[in-house]
Amino acid sequence: MTAVFTGQPADPTEAPGAEPRPWYARRRVQVAIGAASLLVLLLVWLSWAVPVHRALEPLPTPTLVLVTADGKPFSRRGSYKEAPVDATKLPAQVTEPFVAIEDRRFYQHMGLDLRSIFRAVGANLRAGEVRQGGSTITQQLAKNAFLSNKRSFRRKAQEAIIALYLELRLSKPEILSRYLSTVYFGDGVFGLRAAARHYFDKAPEQLTVGEASMLAGLVKAPTRLAPTNDEEAARRRMRVVLAALVEQGKITPAQAQQAARQVKVREGRASLPVGSYFADWISPQVRQAYNRAFGEVTVWTTLDSQLQLQAQQAVRRGLAAARGMGVTQAALVAMRADGRVVAMVGGSDYRQSQFNRAVQAERQPGSAFKTFVYLAALRSGMTPDTAVLDAPVTIGGWSPENHEGRYAGRPVPLRDAFARSSNVAAARLIQQVGVSRVAAAARDLGVTSPLPNDATLALGTGTMSLLELTSAYAAIANGGGPVVPRGMLNQPPERPAHRLSSREQEELKVLLREVVERGTGTGANLGPQVVGKTGTSQDYRDAWFVGFAGDMVVGVWVGNDDNTPMRKVTGGSIPAIIWRDFMQVGMKRADLREPVETEQTFEQSPLIDLEAIEPLELPDPNATFEEGESGPEPLPIAPPQPLELPAAPPPPQIRPEPLETPAVDEPADPEPEPAPGF
Repeated sequence: MTAVFTGQPADPTEAPGAEPRPWYARRRVQVAIGAASLLVLLLVWLSWAVPVHRALEPLPTPTLVLVTADGKPFSRRGSYKEAPVDATKLPAQVTEPFVAIEDRRFYQHMGLDLRSIFRAVGANLRAGEVRQGGSTITQQLAKNAFLSNKRSFRRKAQEAIIALYLELRLSKPEILSRYLSTVYFGDGVFGLRAAARHYFDKAPEQLTVGEASMLAGLVKAPTRLAPTNDEEAARRRMRVVLAALVEQGKITPAQAQQAARQVKVREGRASLPVGSYFADWISPQVRQAYNRAFGEVTVWTTLDSQLQLQAQQAVRRGLAAARGMGVTQAALVAMRADGRVVAMVGGSDYRQSQFNRAVQAERQPGSAFKTFVYLAALRSGMTPDTAVLDAPVTIGGWSPENHEGRYAGRPVPLRDAFARSSNVAAARLIQQVGVSRVAAAARDLGVTSPLPNDATLALGTGTMSLLELTSAYAAIANGGGPVVPRGMLNQPPERPAHRLSSREQEELKVLLREVVERGTGTGANLGPQVVGKTGTSQDYRDAWFVGFAGDMVVGVWVGNDDNTPMRKVTGGSIPAIIWRDFMQVGMKRADLREPVETEQTFEQSPLIDLEAIEPLELPDPNATFEEGESGPEPLPIAPPQPLELPAAPPPPQIRPEPLETPAVDEPADPEPEPAPGF
């Protein structure tokens, strides 16, 4: 069949005599309106999602320079950015090198340079790899200020859209100003003003053409080309930039050679390490306390440079003395009784391991926990002269033993049992006063770690950090707790929630003095004002000494990261030696607060020498005596209290768990530290 052309239009609405459609109903107009609407919506979204002022703002966290209490900088953390620059107020010799090497057609394009893009694509195809980039300065600003560095087609598309938007919103000088204020120059430095100060110790307005060319050359690979990292590579790249200026007629070859010879790198900021044990610990507190700002923010800390140096030396000497004893690590924390941390060493060498054993390692304190057991006993009405039986005991299937199986075999005063760190005496005390009261005593002094709910708690089977245990002993020196450790000098101490009565504090000091004067801690005895307690965990896996003189409280731990046993290292040996070494300087401080004299109204009794006692088998304590026989003269013993224990708790199982060093958010500065370990 043959189609017949009738002459009628395809659209019946356009038939002869029909009323023509309105202009806004025409398809082309509707398509144009739709496209314009989408463009408006895109611009509205961009104005919300791309605040053009962001490039002029400081970084989210300021550069923090940590300073000791005596005014010595010891760490710099965070990226460095100064106030933005105004390209219209910079000399041409400063801005032209950036335009010449990064975007020579900057003033001709509208954010995208198609010629440069095609040239880069061709060069990369010929090379078989990415050798050139076609990004304009506007695109780089879009990426630096609003996008991530992730390479993807999506990010490049977003970059192009934002670049076009910036060209519509901003003038060329405004774009260049924002670019120069945000670009990265290596060494943690952002922006031209910060880079000029960091590398040449001058303002950007004072830069020579050679210096500006070196900075412009860093943009390609700032970390690799930073002159503080590889000055020769930075100079080679600078000469490339100068050659581009010669090629574009900005300077002559003679001027380029002269400019290259005159460049001298002169760092404007003192070289400081990024990390240290103390700096890593305090950084989260500091970041919460300071808002974003340009430049550097000086943070005064509680760290004492003299005591910190002494702490590092004491730990180093202590580890040297422990050679051949299976000891590889040590940690030390020194604080004032109000919580000010004045020294911190978290390991043998920060540059080898940033894991802070003073803060992050959770270890068993062993007998150093007995202080809380005896505090609970004192609260129940006992005194240092109350007697406790120093003989084998079994509690719900658990049978603790004294060190090397030595027992007095009879009741002994608490002061003697504490001085010699009798395990069975501590077990009998927790049986008498109750687990909950011992746990409450520890909580009142600031222990927050989970605690076992059985009698093994008496021997320190719960784990905690050295900082936590030292803070609890600081509560004794302070007369109440918890004592919250703090590192910022302007941070006020927290008011103790639980006060020790004067009797509790004095009697605890009496017990702690007995340890140092004639017990397991004599190695730390520097004078009558020194008090403290030793601690050794099962199989010699951890050894501690924690004590104080006046308001200086110091805790020391030694052990191994993989939790392997040491060779009979106890708290009274290497830890006490390190403690004494440190306190020989600490106790000479003019600002050391003298302790309040303790009125000792307790009659001194001779200490039983457990070392001279051979292990013995005791008679059945329930045995009866025949007429005419008598047992030993009893000393007053507090009546036993109900024990809050499971029916038959299993004996403590202490499983070694190797400590893993967590990833560090900020690596240590590769440059030498003036005082490693700060």
